Amino acid sequence: MGMYVLFGVLAVVVVVAAVIWVQPSAFSVVRTTKIKGPPRAAFDLVNDFHQWRVWSPWENIDPNLQRTYSGCEFGLDAIYAWVGNKGVGEGRMTIVESVPPELIRIKLEFLKPFEATNAAEFTFVPEGDETIVTWTMTGTKNFMMKGFGLFMNMDKMIGADFEKGLAGMKSAVESGPKM
Repeated sequence: MGMYVLFGVLAVVVVVAAVIWVQPSAFSVVRTTKIKGPPRAAFDLVNDFHQWRVWSPWENIDPNLQRTYSGCEFGLDAIYAWVGNKGVGEGRMTIVESVPPELIRIKLEFLKPFEATNAAEFTFVPEGDETIVTWTMTGTKNFMMKGFGLFMNMDKMIGADFEKGLAGMKSAVESGPKM
């Protein structure tokens, strides 16, 4: 009887591992909003990490968040590092491409609570007197993150934060000085 239980447990472990293994490695989270105003207004809020305090959904989670800015003041090669509580963790962002006022690409490195390197991209497309802002994050899931993905939907989990951030950006641009 004991051998059957052992083989049964082993079979379950193998099946679960196989299910995790075949999950897609790549992920993408995308959210879009329309903001009344020129592309440059929203672009500047993203291109300068000092401005993220105005709109980022993670900036107010930890009142004791430690921020470090280095590299360029803004744009290409600007770096923002943070260390915070378990809600925000620890990481670093580097602007790796900045094309005013159309596109910003960021290398996003998470150190805690887990290690991961992802890419974030913001596009700003004029449409009449509005700007279509799209925020995308892409990356690759390791085995552990694939297993986590069986129980938690990454798009829904992070997408809600993106929606909150885009709403904050919209509010800042639409209530700020007109350009």
